Amino acid sequence: MSSLCVLRTRLPAAMQRRFSLDVSAPLLRTQGYIDGRWVSAASVFPVLDPATGEEITRVSDCGPAEAKQAVDAAYRAFQSWKLRSAKDRSVVLRKWFDLLTLHKEDLARLITFECGKPLQESRGEIAYSASFLEWFSEEARRVYGDVVPSPSKDRKILLLKQPTGVASIITPWNFPSAMITRKVGAALAAGCTVVVKPAEDTPLSALALAELAEQAGVPAGVFNVVPCSRERTPSVGQVLCTDPLVAKISFTGSTATGKVLLKMAADTVKKASMELGGHAPFIVFDSADVDMAVSGAMNSKFRNSGQTCVCSNRFLVQSRIHDVFVEKLGRAMDADLRLGHGSEPNTTQGPLINNRAAEKVEAQISDAVARGAKVLRGGQRLEGSFLQPTLITDVTTDMICTREETFGPLLPVLRFDTEEEALAIANASNVGLAGYFFSQDVSQIWRVAEALEVGMVGVNEGLLSTPEATFGGVKQSGLGREGSKYGVDEYLEVKYMCFGGLKP
Repeated sequence: MSSLCVLRTRLPAAMQRRFSLDVSAPLLRTQGYIDGRWVSAASVFPVLDPATGEEITRVSDCGPAEAKQAVDAAYRAFQSWKLRSAKDRSVVLRKWFDLLTLHKEDLARLITFECGKPLQESRGEIAYSASFLEWFSEEARRVYGDVVPSPSKDRKILLLKQPTGVASIITPWNFPSAMITRKVGAALAAGCTVVVKPAEDTPLSALALAELAEQAGVPAGVFNVVPCSRERTPSVGQVLCTDPLVAKISFTGSTATGKVLLKMAADTVKKASMELGGHAPFIVFDSADVDMAVSGAMNSKFRNSGQTCVCSNRFLVQSRIHDVFVEKLGRAMDADLRLGHGSEPNTTQGPLINNRAAEKVEAQISDAVARGAKVLRGGQRLEGSFLQPTLITDVTTDMICTREETFGPLLPVLRFDTEEEALAIANASNVGLAGYFFSQDVSQIWRVAEALEVGMVGVNEGLLSTPEATFGGVKQSGLGREGSKYGVDEYLEVKYMCFGGLKP
């Protein structure tokens, strides 16, 4: 198996033809969006289709100057946006939701071509993305303060909720639409204004959102987008995290990058929300419904080819059902997973985002095999950044795949004997975003759900994200929560008002 790192296998013949992005012209934007205007930069950078490596288009490569212009515009707009009634903000967000729904096919195609997702998954992301605008359009009218009983008869105590100010929104490539609306929907509902820096791999979805925001009536300066290349990302990030006019940063990405941004934001003591790396355990106990667990594993591992922060990374299966689970899982992989370009109707697995991502997964497979793991399915690097969905067994806790986040279609299975052993392995991580387990034992369900050191737990369920619930982690998986009724709180300050001098 030492040839794993160099082996290349050809993709299906359908992948040899050319693919072209076909969306309506207004949604394919290539300039930055600042203060309600489309702005060119001095240079451009290419956006590539990760499935083919071919250039889709070129986008304005914004730098620190454009980032500063966007922050200034957002600050000016904040002075009026915060005064708009909650109902007004709600109506604007609802119009934005309606436009996303109207243009869902074009928006989905943008995601597939710049991110690599199968089109069906991209459609799912647009529905998910739109749902946050719908949710926060409703929550905008439910930002309640408090009237607190006073210890004195001559005064009243009020707790007011007010918008924080300008928020810098820094988002990843794996959900190029939904990660923006989950943050921006809450921010705008609260009365904040935003500057969005999308990932360099996937700026097109962010710019399409800007076009639809303008059509929905979002005022100039309230929603700004500054796309930039990988090379310019540090200097743009520096502005967005240090400018005194920025009151809040919200970031989704790696733990390492999140720590850098937190250090930059510390000098001006900004509020920060961080949704960082995960390393989700997926535990299958002897009492589990094995077919349900297999279905959950397929959903949790192979969505977006394993490139989600809540993807299961470590599969722990109790000894008595280990063999039957692995057998059924292998058959499900054979039946359901088909590699190809995301625009092909039968494709369920697209490419990884780039060659660096594929090389990381290759290295984890090679390390596991060198340490005694067995490859039961896949294991091969294909053309470009495609990688076969891979199932390995005889996995041990000294292997890299059990210690570091994978972000790819590698499913490692560890055998365990006791509940205590499974929990010890699951919690032996410095991150804790999501965790999953399957059991029919009610007492065990309560014990394990409470003992897992994560921010989100899926019990007999492999997909758990929804706008109605909180999204966020513990340990080094981040700070704060997104979604739910608590998502708006991340963009609000609580002001205490003491109204005194009252006559009893």
